[in-house]
Amino acid sequence: MAIRRLVSIPHGVDVTLEGTLLRVSGPKGVLERDMRFPQIDIALEDGTIVISTASEKRKIIAMTGTLAAHARNMIVGVTEGYEYHMKVVYSHFPIQIRLQGDRLEISNFLGEKQPRFAKIVEGVTVKVGNDEITISGIDKEKVGNTAANIEHATRITKRDPRVFQDGIYITEKA
Repeated sequence: MAIRRLVSIPHGVDVTLEGTLLRVSGPKGVLERDMRFPQIDIALEDGTIVISTASEKRKIIAMTGTLAAHARNMIVGVTEGYEYHMKVVYSHFPIQIRLQGDRLEISNFLGEKQPRFAKIVEGVTVKVGNDEITISGIDKEKVGNTAANIEHATRITKRDPRVFQDGIYITEKA
């Protein structure tokens, strides 16, 4: 019983496979990912990416779905891109946000004297509004990691989370 996952390649997207390195290029840019995994074969056939395995092990079958999802996300990234919207929430002290190169400075969080910093992953664009942050890019993983870094930088410890709900939170994924 061979498992085959098919990912169709839309018009305007160019996909090349060099060994196990999958390169997807489209109107927004180029993404590369190493799709190597034991007992899983990847091929290009008639405008589709074919991910297949002859194994019947559950973990390997699950991994074929994971690799297919990565390929689909790469195609969506180079055609439409990814955008996350985050909201700055505060009730006690107004939070100030400033971009500084490859990191985001969060000042006056809960009245703290020292600013907190969140790393912005390379290849991601961050726009800071009044109480909103927009994160955009073509790589879903990098955009999500940047949003997680910002959320994590405003994590509150040693206080009651029902009272202190200040922070920066993801409100929308587009």
